[in-house]
Amino acid sequence: MKKFNSTLALKNRPELRFSEIENHADFSRIRYAQCWEDADILLKALDVKAGDVCISVASAGDNSLSLLSQDPSKVIAVDFNRQQIACLELKARAIEFLSYDDLLCLVGVKPGDRLALYAKLRPHLSNETRNFFDVQKLDLSRGIAHAGKFEKYFEIFRNAALPFVHSKDTCDDLLVKRDGEERKRFFDDVWNTPKWRTLFRMFFSRKVMGLLGRDPAFFQYVQTDVAQAILDRTEYALTVLDPADNPYMQWILKGNYVSALPHYLRRENYEKIKANIDKLELRVGSIESVLEELPAGSVDKFNLSDIFEYMSMDNYHKLLSELVVAGRTRARLVYWNMLAPRSRPEKMAPVLKSHTELAERLHREDKAFFYSRLIVEEITC
Repeated sequence: MKKFNSTLALKNRPELRFSEIENHADFSRIRYAQCWEDADILLKALDVKAGDVCISVASAGDNSLSLLSQDPSKVIAVDFNRQQIACLELKARAIEFLSYDDLLCLVGVKPGDRLALYAKLRPHLSNETRNFFDVQKLDLSRGIAHAGKFEKYFEIFRNAALPFVHSKDTCDDLLVKRDGEERKRFFDDVWNTPKWRTLFRMFFSRKVMGLLGRDPAFFQYVQTDVAQAILDRTEYALTVLDPADNPYMQWILKGNYVSALPHYLRRENYEKIKANIDKLELRVGSIESVLEELPAGSVDKFNLSDIFEYMSMDNYHKLLSELVVAGRTRARLVYWNMLAPRSRPEKMAPVLKSHTELAERLHREDKAFFYSRLIVEEITC
């Protein structure tokens, strides 16, 4: 049986470089049990080829696993939060050792005995991951996709706030398949009430989101009105995009995927990911520390999530320069802006090309709707 490389670069190594956000935010728990970035547009943006070497911000692991479906030679999944690596390791072992239906059960999509599935996987986990999940039985019994602070934030919204505005039947009706004109009419006539807008602005304010969802440190470089920016993007997702095809919207409103799954959980991708599971390498640490271990010009694709949101402009530009050194010519960098604008400075134009038209087109398709912008850049030197 093939096994993926679970060697962990420990954070307590004295020579390890840390990322700026590590000095300000709490990373003692699973912050995200799901990747809230659309893997479908990530794969289109990165254009991973067979044999590519990829670096991927791990987060909950979903999108790092999706990269394996493209037959790369290696995916180095890195996160300085050990609990995020534990989350990814559990999902990767589930794909390696469980059936497709059991994978859906463990994640929380289908019913079943999740603790029995964990017991089956436990001997195959690293000591660090085993020790963490051994005391997380409640989260495991509900499904690993429920286990993050961000998912619990949406659970509070779904169960304690949304019922004051919309009934269960109205939420179900929102997810019915409609054409664009019908979606707009339903939104205007039924969904977009004054109560909805007031609740949304309150619950997704900087203060409440910092308290219950994201760490307050994540907003250090944000200048915009947080709630209004997300409200505008939500309207786009409910009218221009189709909620019936949107697993992220469905999870927020229903606590499960109703009629759509994220890329890594679709049946057609399961065997592809399983066949390449040995190409996944897990690293606890910062992107910077991983780059120091790699030869110059050795990486083809970079999935960078939205990590630059949490960096000063100086640190962002410094890391961009290090990524250019680590990447091969024509290597691609893909990342998201949520609230803090980040894209390569003009002084880097000779070495880093912006694929603005591609990024804007893909962003219009982005089912993880809360991001303000997608960035696609290519190394030219």
